[in-house]
Amino acid sequence: MNTLLLIKALHIFFMVAWFAGIFYLPRLFVYHALTEERSNSAMLKIMERRLLFFVTPFAILTGVFGITLIVMYGREWFRASMWLHYKLVLVILLYIYHGYCFKLLADFKHDRNQRSDKFYRIFNELPVLVLLAIVILAVMKPSL
Repeated sequence: MNTLLLIKALHIFFMVAWFAGIFYLPRLFVYHALTEERSNSAMLKIMERRLLFFVTPFAILTGVFGITLIVMYGREWFRASMWLHYKLVLVILLYIYHGYCFKLLADFKHDRNQRSDKFYRIFNELPVLVLLAIVILAVMKPSL
């Protein structure tokens, strides 16, 4: 079995699993911002916390396997692949986004949310756009 392909498959698998959560969590935030019932709020707090802590290992493993691929391809390849440098900037932004979700989770947990459902609807779309750019860079590998 080709180890490089296995690492690449694991990188893609964990990225897909991570994004499933990253796409759904802000949707929960939308519902949470809209609810006024304590029982619904309590349920959403549990769902949000469980989801974020469930997908965080996927985010970590995405990074681990991505870095492993870079190491396997080698330093010269990395220097020559400028598309990857742009992809990594976008990936870093996604990790910042992920980290910010912990802050939002804490705001909801302590009933300190000041943001509207509209904010969370827009917030929900940001990783979609970043993912699109990352996929285009990874598939097309433009010489930038």
